[in-house]
Amino acid sequence: MKGIGETQISLHKSITRTKQAWGSGKKGWRRRHAFLLFLLPSLAGVTLFVLLPFLDVVNRSFRTAVTGEFTGMKNYGVIFQNQAFVLAVKNTARFTVVCIPLLVLVGLLVAFPLSAMKEAGLIKSVYLFPLAMPTATIVLVWKMVFYRQGFLNLFLTRLGELTGLWGTVTIDYLGTGASFWVLVASYLWKNTGYTVVLWLAGILSIPNEFIEAAKVDGAGRMKCIRYIILPNLKGSFYTIVILSFLNSFKIYREAYLVAGSYPQEDIYLLQHLFNNWFVNMEFDKMAAAAVCVAIVLLGAIMLLQRIWDRAE
Repeated sequence: MKGIGETQISLHKSITRTKQAWGSGKKGWRRRHAFLLFLLPSLAGVTLFVLLPFLDVVNRSFRTAVTGEFTGMKNYGVIFQNQAFVLAVKNTARFTVVCIPLLVLVGLLVAFPLSAMKEAGLIKSVYLFPLAMPTATIVLVWKMVFYRQGFLNLFLTRLGELTGLWGTVTIDYLGTGASFWVLVASYLWKNTGYTVVLWLAGILSIPNEFIEAAKVDGAGRMKCIRYIILPNLKGSFYTIVILSFLNSFKIYREAYLVAGSYPQEDIYLLQHLFNNWFVNMEFDKMAAAAVCVAIVLLGAIMLLQRIWDRAE
């Protein structure tokens, strides 16, 4: 009975402190709802510039582009029978599935040795340098390296002459299936920096006492990584995957500047399709495709969130 009484007293004190913190009456109402003053500007901006335009897109996806006549699901049927849409979806999905695991793994492999170096801060700045470079400059570099008379072919030609294994190399990397891997390399080169920084932040936030205690118990480096470091990097992993997933849809600028509106079919992405439909004023198909992409993105993010919650 004494234990129950003490519990009730503690609960009563907690409630009293909460009431005192929030206040009562008019003053308490102001405190409880003060957060609305901070949320309203952001919420108004999101509603005005994101939610309302998207609702307009949803509405347009059920109507014709010129007359605005209601057509039901016709626009959705048209895009799923459109070969360009199917190709763009296939290439975008392939690019995302290939790039995200590579980016996460490469960033982690680079972050591990950096976390043990005293000069990690300076090296992090070097890895972030690609993010500061203008896209046009990056594209110019890729063109100089990978086009038919580019530096890579000149190097391979020279190497073939020295070894006698092959002759002149004139591969058009941006005009063949290799263009996909050029785009993958561009994505990795540009985005590895922030991935390394996020991994480093997660690794360095792990208390060193955990690792020292594991070593005292006889755990080697690999066991420390497996049982101490990796389990404590779940938060960093989730953040990196989400950011990488979203950034994989921003590679369009590089692909567009390198190969134009109609590139080699292996790098014909959804952004190319949307741009071409916009130029041709096919807004009905564009709206239907945008709604489908939004649903897929929302579903993917919710799935990642559910996996993350289960892993907690």
